[in-house]
Amino acid sequence: MEIAVNKSTCTGCSICKGVCLYDAIEIIDSKAVINQNCAFCGACVEACKFKSIEIKGLASAKKDFSEYKGVMVFIEQNESKVAEVSFELLSKGRELASQLNTKLYGVIVGFNIKKCTDEILKYGVDKLFMVDDEVFKHNLDDIYSKVIVQIIQKQKPDIFLGGATSFGRSLMPKIAAILKTGLTADCTGLTIDSEKKILLQTRPTFGGNILATIITRNSRPQMATVRPHVMGKKVIDNLSSESFQKNKINNSLTEKIEILNINSANFKSKYNLISIEKETGKSINLTDYDVIVSGGRGIGCAENFEMLKELADLLGGVVGASRAAVDSNWISYPHQVGQTGKTVNPKVYIACGISGAIQHLAGMQTSDIIIAINKDPEAPIFKVANFGIVGDLFEIIPKLIKRIKNNKSLI
Repeated sequence: MEIAVNKSTCTGCSICKGVCLYDAIEIIDSKAVINQNCAFCGACVEACKFKSIEIKGLASAKKDFSEYKGVMVFIEQNESKVAEVSFELLSKGRELASQLNTKLYGVIVGFNIKKCTDEILKYGVDKLFMVDDEVFKHNLDDIYSKVIVQIIQKQKPDIFLGGATSFGRSLMPKIAAILKTGLTADCTGLTIDSEKKILLQTRPTFGGNILATIITRNSRPQMATVRPHVMGKKVIDNLSSESFQKNKINNSLTEKIEILNINSANFKSKYNLISIEKETGKSINLTDYDVIVSGGRGIGCAENFEMLKELADLLGGVVGASRAAVDSNWISYPHQVGQTGKTVNPKVYIACGISGAIQHLAGMQTSDIIIAINKDPEAPIFKVANFGIVGDLFEIIPKLIKRIKNNKSLI
């Protein structure tokens, strides 16, 4: 593959140089010259008004993917408890499947997982493929990938989604590598191109400074992972427990479940699992709280986080932080919200002294209510906030604390 510039039509306008993120284009003697930094991203090709730049050697043959149909979601579980991100992906998968007028499939692998099906089926799954065997008691990516690949190769889903959890981040690349297809990690948005009927996968890139929309052009299935709490959950079959069990007895729900039998002798892990150590002691999990009070660079120092903690305690919440605050050693990493921290969607998110960089917004913009406190009226955080207070947080927060302590309305 090579990239070439047509010297006869190039005017040296520098538009291509302006869009190149790799410093790969120079203007020499009024002509664009591409150096060894080029990553073949194609940004310059699209930007050139004179069609002077061309990438040669790209596959041009149109492939037939007509046999690939449906949206499939890997449903992750640990000790028979389904990960919340799987329900979020089922909700998104149902939306995508409806847009494509196709079916939603789920695949769950583990041991003693039949009790997980009731909750899964409430999210509009048309067919649930289940592999329940003791060999899958522990989440080991080598044997999990082997059985899931076999299911994908047989069912041929057009789209395959998984959670960007610690396990998902090791499992999904293995599946993609075996299938020789692409994988877009840590997506913040998944939509369908209404004209081409392909999956548009949006994720932050270049340190979160821009959002890139990626497509899988030459292979199937189209694969993507999504971080927990980026997508919302939406129950489709919201039946009462009694009605749900009645439907199961009448086979209207159980017929949606296909139990796949395997020969466990064919699934021997290359890993030697020595032990499993569960975390002990006090730990902070931001996703467990309905209220998060976060501080950024505007907090100024570690001591000032005590003020945020007091407010968070009064509201029954927890303290969060931006990357800038964590990098300044004002608060520990488990409190970090954003692309390189936790993705959260609490009922109330209070951003104090946080400007609203795209990296931070990626981790909290799905919160139900966002309240921003910042002395800069032009701060980007106000664009996503439901309520904004322009002012000095060191004056505003103590007043909020005082009113709460006195049982007074905040409005």
